[in-house]
Amino acid sequence: MASSHPSITRLLPLLLFLGALVAHSHGGGIAIYWGQNGNEGTLAETCGTGNYDFVNLAFLSSFGNGRTPQLNLAGHCDPYSNGCTGLSDDIRTCQDQGVKVILSIGGGAGSYSLASADDARQVAEYLWDNYLGGQSSSRPLGDAVLDGIDFDIEGGTNEHWDDLARDLSSYSSKGKKVYLTAAPQCPFPDAWVGGALETGLFDNVWVQFYNNPPCQYTSGEVGNLDDAWKQWTSSIKATKIFLGLPAAPEAAGSGFIPTGDLTSKVLPLLKDSSKYGGVMLWSKYYDDQTGYSAAIKHDV
Repeated sequence: MASSHPSITRLLPLLLFLGALVAHSHGGGIAIYWGQNGNEGTLAETCGTGNYDFVNLAFLSSFGNGRTPQLNLAGHCDPYSNGCTGLSDDIRTCQDQGVKVILSIGGGAGSYSLASADDARQVAEYLWDNYLGGQSSSRPLGDAVLDGIDFDIEGGTNEHWDDLARDLSSYSSKGKKVYLTAAPQCPFPDAWVGGALETGLFDNVWVQFYNNPPCQYTSGEVGNLDDAWKQWTSSIKATKIFLGLPAAPEAAGSGFIPTGDLTSKVLPLLKDSSKYGGVMLWSKYYDDQTGYSAAIKHDV
């Protein structure tokens, strides 16, 4: 008697189609910058939303070339009176929830540069001892061990960031992996960290597709962004590339993508790439105003 169920032969095309669909579907996560507005909630609250996979603490804004390293977390705490050491509990809470917590060095208004390969080595040693797995009597964030270092280099010079990346990466052999991330501008190659990215040592690169009209989304036109995205994903050895966006129109001069356009027009183009990592947002304060991450989380 003939079976009432479809034969394997008839099901095979469907199974192949579904397999191909899964193979070409690359889910992503959301990264956020936290630390530049005292009204953006605590670090623990940030991770507690469940919206973010990576939180960049912004910024170590002064370092290198003989400068005294200075941490600037806006109104959250005063590092000069050891007032930021209490963040250790929040950092561990985030990590217990699976969120990677990363120190971002640089920023748009900092004072930093690297004078030589030896200077880069000394900065790496400082970061290891004071924020990562090393030992220091004056760790600004207490005894919590951060997951890595983010290069948000937007000034100074473009020299020796590759040395710093290699030096930091070498500490991964001491136990816990040191994640390296970077936030270049979307014009390719980036003027500041382009050379460092050529090392192939970066895990995540969140490219800033804003404040740069020639390579960003503008009023329904996705061609420039798509072209730039393809150049980044085909030319950079990083494990994952993220689409960096402002979380609100007020967060940047240009480049904000309305939620509907992002989920229906932009992300479907990018998610076919095996290097697609998700979306990076600037910043937590603006995300609080718009609820942008919550609105796009399931589409990323």
